[in-house]
Amino acid sequence: MTDHDTSYKFLFAHAEMVRDLLLGFMDSGWVRSLDLTSLEKVSDGYVSDDLRTRHNDALWRVRWKREWVYLYLMLEFQSKVDHYMPLRILTYTGLLYQDLLRSEALEETGRLPPVLPIVLYNGRRRWRAATDLSDLIQPVPDALKPYQARQKFMLLDLGIQAGEGALRERNLVAAVFAMETSVTEEDMLRASLCLVNWLEGAGQAHLQQGVLEWLRRRGPRLDSQVPWQ
Repeated sequence: MTDHDTSYKFLFAHAEMVRDLLLGFMDSGWVRSLDLTSLEKVSDGYVSDDLRTRHNDALWRVRWKREWVYLYLMLEFQSKVDHYMPLRILTYTGLLYQDLLRSEALEETGRLPPVLPIVLYNGRRRWRAATDLSDLIQPVPDALKPYQARQKFMLLDLGIQAGEGALRERNLVAAVFAMETSVTEEDMLRASLCLVNWLEGAGQAHLQQGVLEWLRRRGPRLDSQVPWQ
């Protein structure tokens, strides 16, 4: 795991960041039906060594009606697009389900919980690879289609998201993405001022610390933009 990857783990260890990620970047009324106050980080001890050592990711769960939905955040900050990411997601989802069975953590119905895999990508080139496993499988006769594995993930390409997500309303993730992808000093200043203003006030110290750690690991260009040091 690179220092870049771990810097984002500090950010997405906070429920506020996961909440803003969902509210600001998932275009669905379904998010509004979630009980975002129930966001709960799944501890490292909750999953097996096999799953824990194979990803850089953050695992959360949130209540939807009376059931848990698992949010699998894959922090992919790499220079090259991974063309087999859907296969990786399928593997991780299977490992998560195995761990839930092993730990007897299923709901009373015994059914497996839904999983929303989210890939955060920060490569220089825009993501052009498949986000659906079916696009990686060679054509098959119609009779075989029902038996093929299925898996899709939600892609957040920071270069695109930051350009589309204007800082019109309070969203910590939008400010972070804007700082990360800013080209001019003016863009950097505008995003950093939003972040500073939104994190002012009582009860924000823990999140300020997470942001500071992200800035420190990202380098002096970003680190000089906030006054909390």
